[in-house]
Amino acid sequence: MAPSACGVRSKACDGRHGQTDGGRIRSGRRDCLFESRGFEVTDGAVTEVARVLIAADKFKGSLTAVQVAERVTAGLHQVAPEVAVETLPVADGGDGTVAAAVAAGFERCEVRVTGPLGEELTAAYALRDGMAVIEMAEASGLQHLPAGVFAPLTATTYGSGELLRAALDAGARSIVFGVGGSATTDGGAGMLAALGARFLDADGQPVGPGGGGLRDLVTADLSGLDGRLGTTEIVLASDVDNPLTGPKGAPAVYGPQKGASPEDVATLDAALAHYSAVLETAIGSRAAELALSPGAGAAGG
Repeated sequence: MAPSACGVRSKACDGRHGQTDGGRIRSGRRDCLFESRGFEVTDGAVTEVARVLIAADKFKGSLTAVQVAERVTAGLHQVAPEVAVETLPVADGGDGTVAAAVAAGFERCEVRVTGPLGEELTAAYALRDGMAVIEMAEASGLQHLPAGVFAPLTATTYGSGELLRAALDAGARSIVFGVGGSATTDGGAGMLAALGARFLDADGQPVGPGGGGLRDLVTADLSGLDGRLGTTEIVLASDVDNPLTGPKGAPAVYGPQKGASPEDVATLDAALAHYSAVLETAIGSRAAELALSPGAGAAGG
C-alpha cells in the first residue's frame, strides 16, 4: 500500500471518501484523522492498528542502519504481519550519517577524494537547501583500509577536507560534520591542508601525512585557509568526549583500534601535543588548552 497524505502506509486518503464528526464515520472508507492516530477505517468500521517506527543505527562491522531496520521489520512481520512499519535510519556521527540524512530527504552527492592512505576514492555527502551533512568516515574511514592493513602514523584526513570543500562549492552554508569511524589520528591537519592550510618543517617543506608527520612540524601557515569557513555554520556531530591528548586522549583510547602499537600511541600523543602548541603560536588562541577539552579527540582530533 502507498503512503497516504497523513504519512501512514494505507490506501489513498485525500478527504474525498468520507468525513468524521466527533470521532464517528459519517461516510466513506478511510479517514486521515483516524489513520494518524493508529486506526484503520474500512467500510465504516474503525479498527485499531499497531504502528511501529524502527529507528535503527548500524551494528558496527556487520550491518548498516538500513540493513538493521530491514531485518527488524522482517522479523516483526513474521509474528505480526498486520503491523504498519516505518523505518528511519539514524546515526551518531560515524558510519551511516550520510545515509541517514539521505533517508530523511537530503540529496546524495558524490565526489572523488583522497582516501586515508592517499588513494583516490569516491565519497559522498548529503545536501538540502544549503545544508550539508558530511561524514568523515566516507573519505577517511577504517572501511577504506585493506583487511588487516593499518597506517596509524600516516593515515590522513585530507579527503575529509576535500569533501567539505566540495560541499562549500555546492553552496552549503550550514554543515553538520560527523566525526567518527576514522582511520586517522592527525588532529585534522590533513583536512585543514585540503582547505588551504600549510604545515611546514624546518626546511619550509610540507610535513608528511598523518599524525606521525606532525613530529616535524615547525610552522603552521593558515593564511590560505578557505575564507568561506568564516561565514559557514559548522556543527560537529560526535558521541565521545575524549580530549585530544593524554591518558584518555585520541591516541591512547582509539589508536589501538587503528593499528597503533604502544610506541605508536606515545609518538602520536607527543606529535598532537606539539601540533597544538604550534597552532597556538600561529593563531594566538588557546589551541593547546582546547586540545584538552571534551570531544577534541573525536575521530583522531
